[in-house]
Amino acid sequence: MAETGQRKDTILGFNRNIFFVGLVSLLTDTSTKMVYSIMPMFLMSIGASKTTLSVIEGIAESTAALVKTAAGFFSDRIGRNKPFMVVGYAITAIVTPIYAAVTSPVQVLALRFVERFGKGVRTAPRDSLVAGSATSGNLGRSFGLHKAMDNSGAIIGPLIAFGLIAALGENYRMIFILSAIPAVLGVLTIIGLIRDAKKPAESLYRKFRFRDFPKKFYLLLAIIFLFTLGNSTDALLIVKANEVGIKIAYIPLVYLIFNAVSVLLAIPIGSISDKVGRERILVFGYLVYAVVYLGFGYTTDVRVIVGLFATYGLYSACTDGIQKAFVSEMLDKNKQGTGLGIYNALLGITLLPASIIAGVLYDKVNNRVPFYFGAATAILAAVLMIVFAITNRRRPATTTD
Repeated sequence: MAETGQRKDTILGFNRNIFFVGLVSLLTDTSTKMVYSIMPMFLMSIGASKTTLSVIEGIAESTAALVKTAAGFFSDRIGRNKPFMVVGYAITAIVTPIYAAVTSPVQVLALRFVERFGKGVRTAPRDSLVAGSATSGNLGRSFGLHKAMDNSGAIIGPLIAFGLIAALGENYRMIFILSAIPAVLGVLTIIGLIRDAKKPAESLYRKFRFRDFPKKFYLLLAIIFLFTLGNSTDALLIVKANEVGIKIAYIPLVYLIFNAVSVLLAIPIGSISDKVGRERILVFGYLVYAVVYLGFGYTTDVRVIVGLFATYGLYSACTDGIQKAFVSEMLDKNKQGTGLGIYNALLGITLLPASIIAGVLYDKVNNRVPFYFGAATAILAAVLMIVFAITNRRRPATTTD
């Protein structure tokens, strides 16, 4: 009987919560990537510079970053994740079609801030639900599934955007309106199909204190901060691809290649990280990123750019989900929402200086320097991750002795 019940709680070998959280991300990312794949060109069509484009992304992410920590903490405090997910995803569904009415970059900034605020509300509780629903020894694979489904939406969204541009021309505003449909379906999926992974009242995390988290958690965050400082908005990759000679209509397809590779590799790489350790995968991912950014800085060949976008998908599969799994396994279950909130907030806060640095270097120096800067920070982060891994392996042995 127990086995039958367990089967009913799984879909394709994954916990049903993890599967449906992935489906919500697929639908929402379809919506947001329909918008994101055309937003740089839309912004420039209404007068934005590349620096403005980068700053908009940085401010939108960073100003909402503290919401991620607060939402993670309060989800731990009440022992529920689903309400935060409903509110956060609903905000995105409401804001998305309003882009069709904007006439200036400042209005885009305001909407991006509200939409990212919604992401701040939902992100840590969602990741905590994935971590809490994963079985032992399956954490990397579970986050790999979520990453794969999230990036599947990032494939479908640009494909739809490409088809609509082909059919309607550069009618960006109509694409914004239509992009709301999958976002609404995502909210309905949360309401109808996801169950809260409730925690016992006695285990709830009631009061936040920095000392409640281990030192290695903060060391890991420091390495991720350094890496993220050179990891500015992907919008600059899209702009560089266009400058090299890829036509606007084909930009969504190039971005699709990146996401397709990430989808194909996310689950296998997540499973490998469960066996060989997160540190090795992260070192490899950071080095792949360095190679990609060196390539973007150096090349002016369209074929090389397409290949670099594909390799960028390998980097993506090796980092985002793996970092979340790494953070989750460092923490007690009753603090995972808060810890993941701190992690996601760090990424958001760091994106502002990262985007400003990259945008200014792009506009004021040349279009190669921001990519070289990103490659340098990635290499340094990889070296520090190796030191982190060696230190953490030695420490248990010393304690035992």
